[in-house]
Amino acid sequence: MKLAIAPLLIFALILGSAASAGPEPRHGLSTFGDLKYGPDFKHFDYVNPDAPKGGKIKTWDVDSFDSVNPFLLKGYPAVVNRDVGGDLSFTFTQLMTPSYDEPDAVYGLLAQTVTVDDEGGWVEFSLRPEAVFHDNLPITAEDVAFTFNILKKKGHPTYRLRYRDIVEAKVLAPHLIRFIFKESALIRDLPRQVAIMPILSKASFETRDFAVTTMTPLLGSGPYKYAKVNPGRSVIYERVKDHWAEKLPVHQGRYNFGTIQVDYYRDRTIALEAFFAGEYDFREEFTSRSWATEYDGKPAVRNGYILRDTLTDDSLTGLQAFFMNTRREPFDDIRVREAFSLLFDYEWTNQNLFYGLYDRLGSVFENSVLKATGLPTEVELELLAPWKDNLPEQVFTTEFKPSQTDGSGNIRPQIRAALGLFKEADWTIQNKNLVNANGEQMKVQFLLYEQSFTRIVNPFIKNLKRVGIDASVRVIDAASWQNRMRAFDFDIIVRRFPQPEIPGVEQRDWWGSNAADMDGGLNIAGAKNPAVDALVEAIISAKSRDELVPAARALDRVLMWHYYFIPQWYKNTHFIAYWDKFGRPEANKPGFNRAVLHSWWYDQAKADDLAARRGK
Repeated sequence: MKLAIAPLLIFALILGSAASAGPEPRHGLSTFGDLKYGPDFKHFDYVNPDAPKGGKIKTWDVDSFDSVNPFLLKGYPAVVNRDVGGDLSFTFTQLMTPSYDEPDAVYGLLAQTVTVDDEGGWVEFSLRPEAVFHDNLPITAEDVAFTFNILKKKGHPTYRLRYRDIVEAKVLAPHLIRFIFKESALIRDLPRQVAIMPILSKASFETRDFAVTTMTPLLGSGPYKYAKVNPGRSVIYERVKDHWAEKLPVHQGRYNFGTIQVDYYRDRTIALEAFFAGEYDFREEFTSRSWATEYDGKPAVRNGYILRDTLTDDSLTGLQAFFMNTRREPFDDIRVREAFSLLFDYEWTNQNLFYGLYDRLGSVFENSVLKATGLPTEVELELLAPWKDNLPEQVFTTEFKPSQTDGSGNIRPQIRAALGLFKEADWTIQNKNLVNANGEQMKVQFLLYEQSFTRIVNPFIKNLKRVGIDASVRVIDAASWQNRMRAFDFDIIVRRFPQPEIPGVEQRDWWGSNAADMDGGLNIAGAKNPAVDALVEAIISAKSRDELVPAARALDRVLMWHYYFIPQWYKNTHFIAYWDKFGRPEANKPGFNRAVLHSWWYDQAKADDLAARRGK
């Protein structure tokens, strides 16, 4: 009997030990657990681990800046140029860093490992003891906790929304920190949101105020630090020698340039001419007219000094649109918003202004399986059913497609339909003016910060005037535009929101009712819709792709049929041009980021050859 019981006791002890062991530490995270790289990977596939370090790349940005503190609502900050694949991680270390050949995976950087509670109550990070700030003081769990608290309390309002379901950052040891979630939190995306938080130095703010705009750089810990700030004109970033993370797998072959210089130009046309003159080295071209007509005839292009390429973009396309402010008349009426959408002639715009280089954007989640197509599925209908009495009937019966014209400029059918909608909303034509019951003419203004965009807005304004609307455009400087947008002091603005591959808590910022009146919030349109709120939460709480897809598609239908914005255009490629002095990995190009600053390098031989060919 004793001999028979002994093995059973041993087996029970083993099971008990396994059960009490708890969740296992991991080397990486993704929303649904899919990781391309194992714990022993040497480097990302899209880099050259033997790329040389050094040299300089010069790029550009538009308008100006008045701060180098990127964490506040106040100011118009300078950030390592995003158009070239830069971001805050260049100057500030993150707990984990993204892989750009995966949709949403992140791998340990400051964090050696990450542990996620099986019950969803917390996430824990074990930090690398060798990690230091640029002043060589160690990065500790106290710094991580300080960063979380200061961003949530005094940072840009979006941080409060992003971290609202995190109760506490609890320091367990000098290099161990746990983030505790609310019991009711929808935690799927929270561990990743914490993982990509840029880390600040607690000690550095003992002698300076966090909540002020400044031209004195904050103490960082990333692979680059500020070398020179020329207020409003340029910023130079210098690579940190012997950076603490340099030999980690996630840094192999990355951050190769010795210096990165970003020059600011008030005018895009002047900036393009400066590029052709060799004033800077790399640009992504966003103006279709320039790409189609202004490169081939230039000597630098013709002689092969400047090279051009088109990179594939596999990412979920960001939403670019005319956003109408539903907080004020006349856009508080859905019929007026629909009428405006009818009067934007995209087909004429694409043919005559964009040289046919774009496609029409017709979804919040364009270029992905999350885009709503056809009629709602059974699962979508289940999500939409509780709100049926408050939603447009078309949400349930009709696939959304933007109004389409023949591109000739003749939009009489659209004008007739728009006038019908205006009439339903109590706007009628009197003496060729569209007026309300008090005889007041409808008046709207497009608020821009770039003069070049007026060529796109003016044909739209012409169509609005044809139905009697007093429409105009005003161009102001970028800082003033930013301030008015933050205060929601506009009728119509143009805005682009980049979308993460796996939508999550950021959707609260963009569409949630709580963000509609938050100073500096990103709910630009002012959407206050319980159906939208519920569907956003359904996206956040989705525990699998099978749950995420119908939730996203249902939200897509509701947003599109409410006409909070007029969708513009997109392309699933990047147009890039650069002076022939750089090396770049040829194979395994990342599909989710241009990764120029992450993976290219300065090629001294090419640079010397280019100088010889140019006679310099």
